[in-house]
Amino acid sequence: VQLQASGGGTVQTGGSLRLSCTSSGSTGSINGIGWYRQAPGKERERVAFIDNMGGRLYADAVKGRFTISRLADKTTAFLQMISLRPEDTAVYYCYAPAPGKIYWGQGTQVTVSS
Repeated sequence: VQLQASGGGTVQTGGSLRLSCTSSGSTGSINGIGWYRQAPGKERERVAFIDNMGGRLYADAVKGRFTISRLADKTTAFLQMISLRPEDTAVYYCYAPAPGKIYWGQGTQVTVSS
């Protein structure tokens, strides 16, 4: 399974961004797609996840501001981020768990200026 991430960039506080993550390969084995993020000097934290049934999980810090969605063919997931804050600044990594392993996409920088 390969994950290709896109999106990200720099916005001012209160701005919006959308991240995308497109999967390819043996995608039938994955259980869903999500994003982690890692800010400088901090541990990686899970931001959002959508499973194959459409169930969604969000970190408390992003609830009400971030929305994860997925195309009907499950090839691409999106993370719509609104009301961004400086503390959302981090490298965002899409991931896809499968039995016995986790696939990762490349990191995407999100910077929110105050």
